[in-house]
Amino acid sequence: MVTRREFLDSLAVGAVGMTLGTSAKSYAQIMGANDRLNFAVIGLHSRAYAHLSSLKANKANARIAYVCDVDRNTMAKFAADTEKEMGEAPATDQDFRHILQKKEIDAITIATPDHWHAPMAILGLQAGKHVYVEKPCSHNPAEGALLVEAQRKYGKLVQMGTQQRSSKHTMEIVDKIHNGLIGRAYYAKAWYSNTRKSIGVGKEAPVPPQLDWDLWQGPAPRQAYKDNVQPYNWHWFRIWGTGETLNNGTHEIDVCRWALGVDFPNSVAAQGGRYQFKDDWQFYDTLNTNFNYDDKMISWEGKCCQGMKIYGRDRGSTIMGTEGTVLVDRDGYEIYDLKGTKKDEFRTGKETSSSDLTGRDSMTDAHFANFIAGVQKGEKLHAPIEVGNVAVTMLQLSNIAWEVNRVLNLNPADGKIKNDAEAMKGWGREYEKGWAPHI
Repeated sequence: MVTRREFLDSLAVGAVGMTLGTSAKSYAQIMGANDRLNFAVIGLHSRAYAHLSSLKANKANARIAYVCDVDRNTMAKFAADTEKEMGEAPATDQDFRHILQKKEIDAITIATPDHWHAPMAILGLQAGKHVYVEKPCSHNPAEGALLVEAQRKYGKLVQMGTQQRSSKHTMEIVDKIHNGLIGRAYYAKAWYSNTRKSIGVGKEAPVPPQLDWDLWQGPAPRQAYKDNVQPYNWHWFRIWGTGETLNNGTHEIDVCRWALGVDFPNSVAAQGGRYQFKDDWQFYDTLNTNFNYDDKMISWEGKCCQGMKIYGRDRGSTIMGTEGTVLVDRDGYEIYDLKGTKKDEFRTGKETSSSDLTGRDSMTDAHFANFIAGVQKGEKLHAPIEVGNVAVTMLQLSNIAWEVNRVLNLNPADGKIKNDAEAMKGWGREYEKGWAPHI
């Protein structure tokens, strides 16, 4: 296995990587399009199809030059779908490290499992690539802080995939809140409801021949392959995933802190458990979290195996102030007075569902357009990594508070836990030898 250090050494001396799946025709297509950004899409299950859809929507300024996945079957299907959607075949490679060595690649998009997000993004920056990384941008707070530092050091752009930051109606209503629409905003509540099924109890099994299980694990300590992990249930194992709060709560908590104008809180408290099923799932399926500030508060209610809606919605945020309340979700917003009487509303005319694991939508199209314009024209990013990482770190701290079952007092300057050495052990993680990210 090529370690992270060996890979960086190869970059330093300008080593040429393998070009599995690259034809002369596709290479010529890549090199002949200097007016468009050349993208490599990495991690091709579910959410990557939203990346494909949004790059198609921005086809005038972007092309998909490479696609990459550790599962050859998944990669072959996505490559075929990309050719159909984009009108030209991408090159393919099972190992993203080879792609990072391609000078013609301008930007990478990362839709891999969570444990790969920050390490891969950092390697991308070190290879001179711009990065679009799905939320959460990291597996743990230490990685998030390192990614922010890496972006500053290497200077390329990093946009996190909290696409509601590019939603026109959300941008509009947050601006109105900031300008006094509901008086002084002081309390925000976010929620998520779904009816996920049990993942059962996994059994050790032979690694499928099309899957590079060693590279799939990458920076995570090695585990035997089990039949209930890949390609989606890794979300619910602590060694790879971050639980439902990071998987979905990142979006709504980011909207809440954006609307309230706050960053890291003074303290975080979280309680919940795995109540619906008894299986291999290592996180909660039900969680309530409070983030406390000097004069404001944000709360999160997550129910990923119980689909009871709140305000008739699977997911959303309410922002409450001294003169009224705003309810905002991906489909619009509603404005209420202090007594809860609806005064105004806006609807996009579309409805999103928490059961949609892909999320093709106009918000993601706009978020990619903003990223592309940032690279090409210097446009200000809507979710630069230093902004996106705040909500991610907050929810990772929520996970830590749940694990140790006590209130965590924080340094609001950087989110670090104060006077609790046991809880601070959760700030970072153990890595497979040779794979720890660093800059």
